[in-house]
Amino acid sequence: MRPLPGAPGVAAAAALLLLLLPRARSDEHEHTYQDKEEVVLWMNTVGPYHNRQETYKYFSLPFCVGSKKSISHYHETLGEALQGVELEFSGLDIKFKDDVMPGTYCEIDLDKEKRDAFVYAIKNHYWYQMYIDDLPIWGIVGEADENGEDYYLWTYKKLEIGFNGNRIVDVNLTSEGKVKLVPNTKIQMSYSVKWKKSDVKFEDRFDKYLDPSFFQHRIHWFSIFNSFMMVIFLVGLVSMILMRTLRKDYARYSKEEEMDDMDRDLGDEYGWKQVHGDVFRPSSHPLIFSSLIGSGCQIFAVSLIVIIVAMIEDLYTERGSMLSTAIFVYAATSPVNGYFGGSLYARQGGRRWIKQMFIGAFLIPAMVCGTAFFINFIAIYYHASRAIPFGTMVAVCCICFFVILPLNLVGTILGRNLSGQPNFPCRVNAVPRPIPEKKWFMEPAVIVCLGGILPFGSIFIEMYFIFTSFWAYKIYYVYGFMMLVLVILCIVTVCVTIVCTYFLLNAEDYRWQWTSFLSAASTAIYVYMYSFYYYFFKTKMYGLFQTSFYFGYMAVFSTALGIMCGKFLNSWNIMKNFDYLRLRKTL
Repeated sequence: MRPLPGAPGVAAAAALLLLLLPRARSDEHEHTYQDKEEVVLWMNTVGPYHNRQETYKYFSLPFCVGSKKSISHYHETLGEALQGVELEFSGLDIKFKDDVMPGTYCEIDLDKEKRDAFVYAIKNHYWYQMYIDDLPIWGIVGEADENGEDYYLWTYKKLEIGFNGNRIVDVNLTSEGKVKLVPNTKIQMSYSVKWKKSDVKFEDRFDKYLDPSFFQHRIHWFSIFNSFMMVIFLVGLVSMILMRTLRKDYARYSKEEEMDDMDRDLGDEYGWKQVHGDVFRPSSHPLIFSSLIGSGCQIFAVSLIVIIVAMIEDLYTERGSMLSTAIFVYAATSPVNGYFGGSLYARQGGRRWIKQMFIGAFLIPAMVCGTAFFINFIAIYYHASRAIPFGTMVAVCCICFFVILPLNLVGTILGRNLSGQPNFPCRVNAVPRPIPEKKWFMEPAVIVCLGGILPFGSIFIEMYFIFTSFWAYKIYYVYGFMMLVLVILCIVTVCVTIVCTYFLLNAEDYRWQWTSFLSAASTAIYVYMYSFYYYFFKTKMYGLFQTSFYFGYMAVFSTALGIMCGKFLNSWNIMKNFDYLRLRKTL
């Protein structure tokens, strides 16, 4: 049988592909290596230890690079680009399971300008970060003597890399070779690599970066127990109000209905039943109100899904994966925003549904992007790695216009058609009922201010751990705690909102929508106030960049948390807790 034309060439190409395939798959993306295969040491960022977000490119300091040919790195995820990951090849020759004896890899010609740059970095306690096979490594630039007159640079990087089979499971860096910084001298930078066999499993290689003694401290468990007891107390309080107080109201109203008009004392009528003709009146500014409710539903859905994914996938093991997941989930859950916001707006008789859809779709993205772009100008001025690249800005805008907006439109149309018709148990009066005078503690402003205290009290200890993981060098991994705290926050906020709504209606004030929303959303005010305490008493942050970064994004976080808590009033469903449906027979 004659071979097919070109068969030898195809066979040779196939054989070559088979030879190259194992090597092509053995790298830091697959986390598997062959003996003597190149292992890349990426230099990431450098910056003040106390200002974690103020980071710069590693080679913004006058470090020198090794002799190996440079390798380009591209932002592989949107989260990497937004978090300021700036990986640059170190130029060091490292091969899998191949020890490297101490040797010089480059030389710094230290003139006065370079010395001043190093001295400034040492004075501000600059640390740098590196990566080997996605494992982070930290090292300090240098140190000063006790008098603060002489400054020394660490010039020798001693790397000890642990391997298990064909995988890297551990990396340790020891900085040695302290050299005094003297102008117009040459400083030799050196390194060594020692490979050691390790029993650490690849799945457990990030455990060394976790801090169980911090996150699983007794105070953490105590806070969960304390919040749980608060939930029991509030549920009991709400049950008492709804079961005992309302039962008396029902009995009194039923008795009055059985009386003749001449026997009924109209002067004694008071309470929440008297506003039945106004309680379902549309809220003031229904367009904004419905947009906030829709955004709150979406934020809650995103929080719930991201926490569940983080519990399953251990997102902290990959750079930028948490932020990338949050962006993807937020875009995918846009129909939730449109459905709840659009249906509520339709039930309130809104006619400008397209405008409401645009506001609901871009409310949170505009707030986040506006803050990010403002901080981006400061980052550009400082030449910080946190400066968002132009291409990333374009990508975020494309996600907003071509993913979030169309999905929000779909959700809005479904919401208006499926649950956009008013289904109130009683009609709304044509003329609003005058609101009687009431005691000062029944005023909406007072209810709003007091409403957020208990929800904040149920989460403020967890806020400390979340703040520390984001603003300090801690990796948050106890997402089971976070899920439990989220559930507790939901229950506490719903209970507080029901109580606030009942007190307001019992004072014959039917303006419950915004009061209920703001009483729950006021939790954000206390969280933001707590962020001031954390900044001044729990950290050593300083400088314009870090301060604007901290308070800017804390404002975004607090606002998003407030909108999510405000969502827990469950729109019109709160009113069903008062069982207005049962009043159809008597009204």
